Amino acid sequence: MQSIEKLKFLTESQVRTVAQQFGTPVFVYSREKIEKSCETALAFPNAYGLTVRYAMKANPNRTILEIMKRKGIQIDASSEYEARRALFYGFKPEEIMLTSQELAKGMKELVEKGVIFNACSLRQLEAFGKIFPGKEVSVRFNPGLGSGHTKKTDVGGKTSSFGVWHEDIEKIKEIAKKYDLKIFKVHTHIGSGSDPAVWKVVAQVSLDIAAQFPDCRILNLGGGFKVGRMEDEKTTDFQTIGKPVISLFEEFAKKNGTKLKMEIEPGSFLMVNNGAIVTTIDDIVSTGENGYKFVKVDAGMDVNTRPSLYAAKHPLVVVPKEGTHSGKTEDYVFVGHCCESGDLFTQAEGGGPITRTTGEAAIGDYIVMEGAGAYCSSMSVKNYNSFPETAEVLLGLDGSFQLIRKRQNLEQIFQNEVPVSL
Repeated sequence: MQSIEKLKFLTESQVRTVAQQFGTPVFVYSREKIEKSCETALAFPNAYGLTVRYAMKANPNRTILEIMKRKGIQIDASSEYEARRALFYGFKPEEIMLTSQELAKGMKELVEKGVIFNACSLRQLEAFGKIFPGKEVSVRFNPGLGSGHTKKTDVGGKTSSFGVWHEDIEKIKEIAKKYDLKIFKVHTHIGSGSDPAVWKVVAQVSLDIAAQFPDCRILNLGGGFKVGRMEDEKTTDFQTIGKPVISLFEEFAKKNGTKLKMEIEPGSFLMVNNGAIVTTIDDIVSTGENGYKFVKVDAGMDVNTRPSLYAAKHPLVVVPKEGTHSGKTEDYVFVGHCCESGDLFTQAEGGGPITRTTGEAAIGDYIVMEGAGAYCSSMSVKNYNSFPETAEVLLGLDGSFQLIRKRQNLEQIFQNEVPVSL
């Protein structure tokens, strides 16, 4: 029997308050929990110093980044636009590392400002060398190993295009020599599985790569630390996976004479369970005795696309609009409001509906979708069916709610469309 999920940081009273004050659907984030996650990351075991970079693609809201900046977290930017956004939000250029799949068109300007460039391919390194001969640069390697619950979340190994393939080290050295580049940082990232044993192996492989570059003084081991959204899923324990790696860094220092500083890049870890989506049940329909009972909510893949994209699971908690729970449970298929057959919040891998056991639901009740702090607002298929971008709210340390992103109005959805004479 499925376990009934519970609210992670909101009370039922707060759910009703935020829904009535801001409408639904609405994202809600906990400042207290974000700060605690930052503190846990900053305590990651290390031998010779640590920098924590937030993978801002997880959730780039200005207020959230401000919280992290105040805690001393730096930035991992996945595009030049994220780098510029972080600069606009007040991060110093040297606190931002640009690790982009495409060669940034504004790379020269960003590097001249002080943004750290992390070359993710031979072409990118060559382009950097032509513009900045003699300069320091970071290089991302694909170590040949990966970890992820699906191939779509595995960013290491032969199925991944991320980083320079580890067997091309000599080509990296040739480009570095050609342009007198100093590779001061080696970067690897294996995906979102973060199996401790795999992580330790990759750390050693990464150290072996770093040993081939005498100017290397920093090793960035990426992020992708597994975070359990559902009650039966485990969350990576930083102390468990970090402590064994300390000795690897110490051995490296004895052998190579360099005390490497460590960097990590959590995104999900800092945000996943610190955010939720509050929705309202719009309808409940049935497909007969041998079919399903569908709960339709006023959010969909335009708000959170992860279930449609990955068949990802999010805890779903029924909060009665009034009164208390009946104590009864029922099996439902939860669906979104988009006119799309794949807009299923409870979806089996490979597609198709699957039921979820929750408290008994009624039209007008609230459904809280937990585990929505990362890769939901930032990765949603915004404006599909012309639904407006969802509002976002911060639960403050004093228990009050503050609006940190307005809900779009209709005109804002199509404001960039240009009418032409036909």
